[in-house]
Amino acid sequence: MTIDRINYLVLKVKDIDETCNFYRDIFGMEVELISARKRALRFGNQKLTIHQKGRGFDLEAQAPAPGPIDICFVVAESVEQIKIELESKNIQIEGMIQRPTATGKITSVYFRDPDQNLIEVSNYK
Repeated sequence: MTIDRINYLVLKVKDIDETCNFYRDIFGMEVELISARKRALRFGNQKLTIHQKGRGFDLEAQAPAPGPIDICFVVAESVEQIKIELESKNIQIEGMIQRPTATGKITSVYFRDPDQNLIEVSNYK
């Protein structure tokens, strides 16, 4: 088996509207209505599917719960620009780190979404 790409990731959330508003307002993601119980957040050719906790689905993770993941988004803007934008939107920054990677030096800003998932926004400049 050879993996081509990730089709989507599912975020289990406590409040679907709050989560959609957060990702739309912070990242400019497009909110797509899939059904009354399900939304998707689109950006580029990627998608995060949003399921609200307590609204069961036939097939889902073994113990779905809000907040258990870390997500890293690579952005074009500088980390300094991202920091200013987050602060203007009253988003608490939890840390900034610069480190070498296999493809070059990366600088990241960390903060949390409404479900306490760790969000990392990175730039390779």
